[in-house]
Order: sequence, then structure tokens, then C-alpha cells
Amino acid sequence: MIFMLDEIDQKIISYLQYDGRMPFTTIASALGITEATVRRRVKQLSESAKMQIVAIVEPQELGWNEAAMIGISVKANRLAAVADEIARLPEVTYLFQAAGEFDLFAEVYCKDRQHFVSFLNERLQQIPDVERTQSFLILKMHKLSYRWGELEPPILPE
Repeated sequence: MIFMLDEIDQKIISYLQYDGRMPFTTIASALGITEATVRRRVKQLSESAKMQIVAIVEPQELGWNEAAMIGISVKANRLAAVADEIARLPEVTYLFQAAGEFDLFAEVYCKDRQHFVSFLNERLQQIPDVERTQSFLILKMHKLSYRWGELEPPILPE
């Protein structure tokens, strides 16, 4: 079954993107629908894997102060196996396949520079069929957002 997002679903998601714990009654009031409708739609969105409500941590606030993007070249025909192994590394927060010079890009967070060097030399580069890596240390984060759609926070009822 194909599950399409309508305007109400998109608006509910927009509210929850700004506050995942926003009461359904608040969302319902803002949208002019019942709390039961919001509850039912959130359940459908969650069960269909169209939306997840999760806690987002700030790694720097937890002492993970060294962040980098790493371009990774992989031996031909080994991409899926290598990606699976890299995805299991706890320092890797985001991993995607790309077109271009690198086969994969990984976002990693480490506690400090020494941890990063150890991660790179003793773990990532030791994975069979990883041919080459290039690290891009993140010096300053200008924007980090998991939001889509609405650019401004939704207006809440008074």
C-alpha cells in the first residue's frame, strides 16, 4: 500500500519537527482538527516509517568535539559489504553512497583529535577493501537541520 502525505500530514510533521513532544491537542487546535485525528495520523506516519520521533543530541555537549566528513574509496564490487561494516562503527553518525571521486561519505564524531586519528588509522582504514580515505575536519558548523518543508516554525494558537 502506498501512503501519500497530504497537507495535514505535512503540517503535523512540521509542528513535530520543531518540538517532537508538542501535545497533540496543541497541534489539533492550530490545524482546526481533533486531537484524535492528530493521534491517528501520527500513528500512521510512524508505523509506515514515513516519520520517526527521536531525541537529537549535540555531540559536542557530550564531549565528542572532533567532527569530520570522510570520503571513502572502496574496491569495485565490495561497496555494500564495506558500507555495512562502516555503518556499525559507533563514531559514524551518517553514511551515504555518492557519485563522484568517493564511493562513500561518512560523518564521524570522536572525543578528540587522538580518538579521531585512532579511529581513522586503526579502524576505518583497516576494513578490508577500503582503498583510500580523505578527511575533511569540520571546523565550524553553520547549519545542522533535520527539518524539511516549512522554513519558519509553525504558528501556534494563542
